[in-house]
Amino acid sequence: MTETTTPNLAQVVAAFHDLYPPQLAAGWDASGLVCGRTAAPVRHVHFAVDALAATADEAVEHGAGLLITHHPLLLRGAQFIPDTDYKGHVLHTLIEGQCGLLGAHTNADAAIAGVNEALCDALHLTDRTALAESQTQELGGEEHLVGTGRVGTLSEPLTLRALSERLADALPATAGGLRIAGRPEQRVSRVALCGGAGDSLFEAVRSVGADVYITADLRHHPASEFREQELVRGTGCALIDCSHAASESLWLQRAGERLQALLAERGHSITFTVSSLNTDPWDFTVPTGSAAGSASTR
Repeated sequence: MTETTTPNLAQVVAAFHDLYPPQLAAGWDASGLVCGRTAAPVRHVHFAVDALAATADEAVEHGAGLLITHHPLLLRGAQFIPDTDYKGHVLHTLIEGQCGLLGAHTNADAAIAGVNEALCDALHLTDRTALAESQTQELGGEEHLVGTGRVGTLSEPLTLRALSERLADALPATAGGLRIAGRPEQRVSRVALCGGAGDSLFEAVRSVGADVYITADLRHHPASEFREQELVRGTGCALIDCSHAASESLWLQRAGERLQALLAERGHSITFTVSSLNTDPWDFTVPTGSAAGSASTR
């Protein structure tokens, strides 16, 4: 048996970035290593969607040398980071606990086995391609087309309700559940999706002829205009709006497995955990008005 060694932080980050290349990130993004001594040994890596006080505490309790989160802590920057500020509190907790912090945001959205691929897996989609902004990712000596969002095909058509139930079963529990625009019994086959906020991609959704679009954080006006335009065109693409955090959580387990396997190929050994904390900001919902829970009138 080949003896393995404990990698340092720089080696873990390099391996992770070989899987989820930083160059795939959008220009406005802030993915990458936020804090941590690059020479420090890393025996355990903890994964979470968000860098919050609770996930920082969790990482330190696990004895992690690195916390990898999907959402960057300093996406909008910070001039000061005292422990009285939540971002400062997170950083102080991690630094004092000898745990680094790495954000993997839009590079993990676009990459192979990333956020959107995990959603495709959960829905059993085939013939997958990037929904928009195609880029090339090299892996294993081969080049792959990746990009923003995904579009794929169900192995057999489902009703909108059945597809929604399949998605609900795959996602972690959140207060808001799923919001759905469309007839429950309409048949869907071609599925477009984008983990996280995706209402900027409506034109791409139209261009690929999707029967349903799955994303998060849909705002009233873009969603309403999309539905009205679909009615005028007579195409009727349905919408499924889910929790932002939930839609971006499914890739973390596989990311840990892939990172562990790649480091093993390089002679290193780590363990990893994935946070089970619900980092969706909403705690509960209350139906409103006499029409609460009623079907659409369209």
